[in-house]
Amino acid sequence: MTMKLRGNEFLNGKYTTRTTAKSFLLVPFTLLLIMLPLSLMRNSHESTPEVSSVTVSSSLNSTEIKQCDIFSGRWMHTNGAPYYTNETCHWIIDQQNCIKFGRPDREYLHWRWKPDECELPLFNATQFLNLLRGKKMVFVGDSVGRNQMQSLLCLLSHVSEPEDVSHRYSSDVMYFKRYIYHDYNFTLANLWSPYFVRSSDADPKGHSFNSIIRLYVDEADEAWTSQVENFDIVIISSGQWFFRPLLFYEEGQLVGCNKCGMENVTDLTHLFGYRKAFRTAFRALNDLEGYRGVTFFRTFSPAHFEDGDWNKGGKCVRTRPFTKQEMKLDGFVLDMYMTQVEEFIEAQRVATKRGLQFLMMNTTEIMLLRPDGHPNNYGHSKDKNVTLNDCVHWCLPGPVDTWNEFLLYMLDMESEAYYSSKLERVF
Repeated sequence: MTMKLRGNEFLNGKYTTRTTAKSFLLVPFTLLLIMLPLSLMRNSHESTPEVSSVTVSSSLNSTEIKQCDIFSGRWMHTNGAPYYTNETCHWIIDQQNCIKFGRPDREYLHWRWKPDECELPLFNATQFLNLLRGKKMVFVGDSVGRNQMQSLLCLLSHVSEPEDVSHRYSSDVMYFKRYIYHDYNFTLANLWSPYFVRSSDADPKGHSFNSIIRLYVDEADEAWTSQVENFDIVIISSGQWFFRPLLFYEEGQLVGCNKCGMENVTDLTHLFGYRKAFRTAFRALNDLEGYRGVTFFRTFSPAHFEDGDWNKGGKCVRTRPFTKQEMKLDGFVLDMYMTQVEEFIEAQRVATKRGLQFLMMNTTEIMLLRPDGHPNNYGHSKDKNVTLNDCVHWCLPGPVDTWNEFLLYMLDMESEAYYSSKLERVF
């Protein structure tokens, strides 16, 4: 049975920002649009990972087209307006509707990502829908992935509105969403699976924000694997749920736990479950006989709790991004990032041999610089008895819209590479 959490899913967020400013080194990743294996290298004297930088190019009629590393850059202030507002987009849920619930500042809406080597194009809804005409796209994972889908719904809304057909495919229409853009024959969906693997409640008192969960880390969750073969583009991501108390099972046997507090059970930490879950998910995509889609893996999205963890008074009240000198990727955020990237590299190697495409959307360090983009306590009405702040999800509109700018850029480059290869075979 797949575990589903009702209510405020964000309450498993762990990341606590130090009050003292930290230095930040942005690590460049070359955009993986033509399938080349990454070579991961650790520097024994540095805590920040280094990944070999590869110039990706393709040949079309002897003309080289150089791809830009869109994930290496900086946040720059802009006077431009956001793509949409809570008044122009009705897809924003209350949990991320910061303006509706009284967030007084608007500074967080006026920063845009600027790659070092090129310009990141503005999101073009018509271009996106034309690229995806006749296709099906699905977000697989937790509520932060769903946050990106809701951003995409808003970005597309001034060109086309979809029909919500979720009820045709699932009785759980809160967690399994499906929309059809009839004018473009484009389907956009969300499959809820915060662990990717089979899970169930282990607490005899029932489910709560910090109750213990069983994870069968070698068994992919059928909630998504049973449906994903029908999609052309799969965007997979997850993170914060792995910090909660967990029991880990392999081949049906308990092998260890994270924060379970049980005698004679080995504490394997959250990284064990995180690594195994991504390994199982990637393997499932590689092994599905009918799956021919393109897989986008979006890296870990850090939270920004300050002055305490999520359940101990933590909050996120900053109104500006960190600079590169103030924040550094380190500690458990770095560990989470490296764990999933290492699993991705191996999965991509296997996928390439099988003719599948695995691409990485490297957003961890980019979003680490945006402590200002979370709802904090502006994700609910002030008359509600809510004492916990949301420093995990992102306000809409807000920095998460950038992820869909990345997505469109990568889809466009992928389309160019596809048609280039077609022409090369013809000529």
